[in-house]
Amino acid sequence: MVLEAASAAFLRAAGAEGRPPIHQSTPDEVRAASDPSLFGIGPTMHRVIDTVAEAGDGGQVPVRLLIPSASPRATVVYFHGGGWVLGDLESYDTLGRKLAAAADATVVMVGYRLAPEHPFPAALDDAWVALRWTAAQCGRTTGIAGPLVVAGDSAGGNLALGVARRAREAGPDVAASLLVYPVADVDTTRPSYVHPDNQLLVSKATMTWFLEHYLQGADGSQADVSPLNDADLSGLPPTAVALAEHDPLLDEGQELVTRLRASGVPVATRLFEGQMHGFFQLTNVLAASDTAVGWLVEFLDGRIAPAHQGSRS
Repeated sequence: MVLEAASAAFLRAAGAEGRPPIHQSTPDEVRAASDPSLFGIGPTMHRVIDTVAEAGDGGQVPVRLLIPSASPRATVVYFHGGGWVLGDLESYDTLGRKLAAAADATVVMVGYRLAPEHPFPAALDDAWVALRWTAAQCGRTTGIAGPLVVAGDSAGGNLALGVARRAREAGPDVAASLLVYPVADVDTTRPSYVHPDNQLLVSKATMTWFLEHYLQGADGSQADVSPLNDADLSGLPPTAVALAEHDPLLDEGQELVTRLRASGVPVATRLFEGQMHGFFQLTNVLAASDTAVGWLVEFLDGRIAPAHQGSRS
């Protein structure tokens, strides 16, 4: 299926601006060009709290609590995408609000440290701090209530997988995992990586750039980077995996679904035809982003009971 018209139009408009591609830029240049206003304003929340998740060793990770109602039914710890190099709380605020309102669940947006300033495993360590802190705050901090869900797109999906694997061994209990085209491997020779139709907003060259900044010589084959190299994926929470048709990461996403099912993990998956890697973040730009949010919420509806009070915003 060809790339949808709205995505093609977005890419044409972006190309007309004359900016060099990500892989020909520095991280600072790409960050400076980011414009969160592109995504508009998300739904009004019952309450928004900017605070820090604290680790026992004194480490602190910025988090933003998006609380949609007086009695949300769950808490979703969300790790943004951006190849571990880009993205922040502001650029994902609108998407986080939409997910919170649609699910009637508090969304904890995590401002983990970025590469290359903070290479692997800094982002994963921060993600783990944020999950454990959120679990400790259940019932103690306004708007944070169980069950706990982990979620993320792209590199954020990789972090969600990473903390779900850690939680499987040490707790806390994770009720579900919501993954949008997650990084599950670092093999850039897969057919979807090199297919010419997939060299779009994120290309093989882009992903190579991200991985080089993130890993900086670390072993990318280890399971904390490439979850597909975990010999045992059993015991992970029920998982929804949203995939994009025109995505260098499509093959590894499909393999992840197969491996999870073979390991006895309940899995739902949907291939978003005509979509490219990055469509989910482009809320209020591409309608498919809202469709994907709705599909993820439907998955949660089958596993998390509605709140006794409050209603969806």
